[in-house]
Amino acid sequence: MKLVFLPTTRTDLLWMRQYYARVFPGGAKRGAEQYIRATRVVRGNPLVGHVVEGMAGVREFPIPRTPFSSIYRVVDDRVEVLRVWDQRGDRARLG
Repeated sequence: MKLVFLPTTRTDLLWMRQYYARVFPGGAKRGAEQYIRATRVVRGNPLVGHVVEGMAGVREFPIPRTPFSSIYRVVDDRVEVLRVWDQRGDRARLG
């Protein structure tokens, strides 16, 4: 299935890079590897993530061993990544 990153992910991906560069530089390589693995899992099995309460059709898949999750929806033949969410953030701002 095709994986599409919507413009709403730009700030999130930048924050993820900054987090590893500033807060945890030793984990940057492992974080990137985990992120790549997680996107492959979602792409191969789009229903793997749990449904996000209050957001119709939206799913969340935690990126293992990181504080981040992929927030996405399945539309026709593609997975649209809406956010790469820092799980420590305010969930009310997710929508």
